Formats: sequence, C-alpha cells, structure tokens
Amino acid sequence: MRRHLPVIVTTAVFLLGFLFCALQYPNIASTRVVMNLITDNAFLGILAVGMTFVIISGGIDLSVGSVVAFTTVFLALGIGSWGLPPLLAFCLVLAICALFGAAMGAIIHHFDVPPFIVTLAGMFLARGVAFLLSTDSLPIDDALYQEVAAFSLRLPGGGRLRIIGIIMLATFVLGGILLHYTRFGTNVFALGGGRDTTALMGIRTGRTTIAIYTLSSLLAGLAGIVFSFYTASGYSLTGVGVELDTIAAVVIGGTLLSGGAGSMFGTFIGILIQGLIQTYITFDGSLSSWWIKIVTGILLFLFIVLQQLLTHLATRAASGGHAATTPVVDPPKTVREPARVPGVQGQ
Repeated sequence: MRRHLPVIVTTAVFLLGFLFCALQYPNIASTRVVMNLITDNAFLGILAVGMTFVIISGGIDLSVGSVVAFTTVFLALGIGSWGLPPLLAFCLVLAICALFGAAMGAIIHHFDVPPFIVTLAGMFLARGVAFLLSTDSLPIDDALYQEVAAFSLRLPGGGRLRIIGIIMLATFVLGGILLHYTRFGTNVFALGGGRDTTALMGIRTGRTTIAIYTLSSLLAGLAGIVFSFYTASGYSLTGVGVELDTIAAVVIGGTLLSGGAGSMFGTFIGILIQGLIQTYITFDGSLSSWWIKIVTGILLFLFIVLQQLLTHLATRAASGGHAATTPVVDPPKTVREPARVPGVQGQ
C-alpha cells in the first residue's frame, strides 16, 4: 500500500481538481474539451514516457526538448527543401535520434560521467545543430500533414480523438507493458535501486543504460514528429524548457526522483494534471498563463516532500522503528588459575 501511495495521491489530486473545474465550468467535463486536452499535450506525454524510464533508472535526460526542436527543423527542411518523402524523413530522423541517445548512454556508462552533465551537453548540441540548419520558422506543406490534421475519431458529445492523441495513448500503453511486464523493465527498476547491486545480480548495466537513453531520444524524436503534425512547421526554438515540464509530470506522477520506483499510469495522470491546469486557466480567461508554472511548481514541491517522507518511513520500518544501535558486549572475563606451589601436585 505504501509503495503505491504516491500514485494514489496523484490520482486523487487529479480527480478532485477535475471535479473542482467541472463545478465551475461544466463544459470542461465534455468529451470535446477532454480530447483537446489530450491532443494539446500529446508530444509532452510521449516525452514523459521516455523520461519515466530514465528517472526510474536513477538518471535524467535534459536533451529531450532540443531533440524535439532538431526533429521539427529536420522534417521541415527534409520534406520542404530536400524533397524527401515524409515516411523516409520520419525514419531518418528517428534513426538519428536513436543513435544520439545511444551515444549519450555509452558515454554515461563507459566514462562514468553523471547523466546530468552528458545530457546537458546533448541539449546544447541538439539545439545548436537545429540552429545551424535554420533559424526561421519553416512551414511544412505536404498532403500527408493535411490528411493527419483532418483525420479524427468521433466520440459521443462532439469530441474528436485525433491521430496525435492516438499516438500518445498507444505510446503510454506500449511503454507500460515494456516497463512493468518485460525483463527490460525489471532491469530498469533494478538499475535505479543501485548500479553496483545490479551488476552483482548479473544484469548488464551498460547495455541497459544505453538502451534507456536510446529509448528516451527515440521517443523525443517521435514527440518531434507529433509536434510537427500539431503545428505543421519546424522551428529551432521549439521545446525550450519542455524537458523541465516533462520531469515535473513524471515526478508528480509518483516516480521517485532518486530512482527505483514509479509507474507509467502515474506519469499519465501527471500529464493530465498539467493539462487540466492549462485548461482551467484558458476557461477562466483572467489568469496569467504563468499560473501553470506556479501551480506545477507547488505540486512538484509537495510530491518531492511526500517522496522523502515515504522514503524516511520505509527506512525507519526496515530498521525496526528506531535507529540501529550497536549492541554492547561485555568483555570476556579472564579466569585466573590458582598459583602453583613447587613440589605440590594438584589432587
């Protein structure tokens, strides 16, 4: 029960928040608004799936926002200027992103460099390459993009589930299966519990680390494709700061920032909470958009405090409810033999 408490709290916060918003603005509960919430946060949700693997393993990935920007610019140039078919451009950019993530994972493992430093360098590198490709906002005018924008699944109440929302939901489902029902997912949790312990268990930490960051960058590339569908353009300033929003959603979703615990369902609820805050501010009309950051920051702080409290309680319970003390052992008593008198034999 205690292990699932962060997810339970996250779900309760979302349900109470949704109820509060619906009481003030009943239209928020309509399928149209809910589907728009999913569509607007589709690329962020895909990023959060990859970030969940990274944080559970005890790492961090600051490069995902820059990878999204690189992806959108590459697609805009590839499809618009270089004459690449869209599907080929998608495959190429996903391959580049996967190799980029694998390189970061290899550096983290083989050179024992903290993930924060490696992915920070990756953030600057990907953003810099995006600026080298173009500093302008580039429109993407292609028939495939027009078809994707026009397609949607009609739901009762007038809601429309668009392709990018379907991609996000499918990514969460597949990510949840990979994390919770495969050996790779078990290795990710074990890696977050301690790298040295994981190695002693016979798990190949290097292969797992490289796979985690490859997956994170691959999903960042997919998020870039989804974002290019959403905006029909590519821009080198896309996704500035989005890596922090992604980390916030994962932590609010109950994933332990120090690694070793978390769930994909919790991350999904964390994304919905951020989307709900944004939707409420839009309906209100009088609040600044900066309130999204303020409320997210407050929730993030509260959930980090909750995580620390649960970690402390778990440690205390493991030690028997009190601090471990070193037992006092009396020194062995020395038994003296009676003095022997020469010439006298003991009887």
